[in-house]
Amino acid sequence: MATADAPEFGRSRLRLRSVPSRRYGPGMLDHLSLQVADVDAAVAFYTRVFAPCGVREEMRIERAEGAIVGLSGPDHMPRLWFGPLEEPGNRPVHLALTAPSREAVDQVFAAAQAAGTEILHEPRIWTEYHPGYYGVFFRDPDGNNVEAVHHTWATS
Repeated sequence: MATADAPEFGRSRLRLRSVPSRRYGPGMLDHLSLQVADVDAAVAFYTRVFAPCGVREEMRIERAEGAIVGLSGPDHMPRLWFGPLEEPGNRPVHLALTAPSREAVDQVFAAAQAAGTEILHEPRIWTEYHPGYYGVFFRDPDGNNVEAVHHTWATS
């Protein structure tokens, strides 16, 4: 029998934990990047449609191949990014997972190497994002650009 907090699906029960109303630390997902045909059109759409959720343009990085734009919510942390298509018909997703430390980023790198995956960028500090951005980038089995990232924030 299903309850309000644990509906039944077949013979198994889905258990839902409520999210505390207080602000909580970083979760698993750090950010997601999508490649789109028209970055400015995508940014205009998402900022207009999700304005009630506090979504706004937070960062814009101009590159030769086109702008890369990060959208944020009320926390001002850009978590949804848009960039130009790599090439027609090629739209890999970029998924970044939060690492609890730089050592964890290095361990992800070692595990990715051991798995024989293509390493796109070895672990390093990416000052173009912010001075404490430490990440590694590699391909998953489907060709997506996957990242482990740790943020060290200035304390001053």
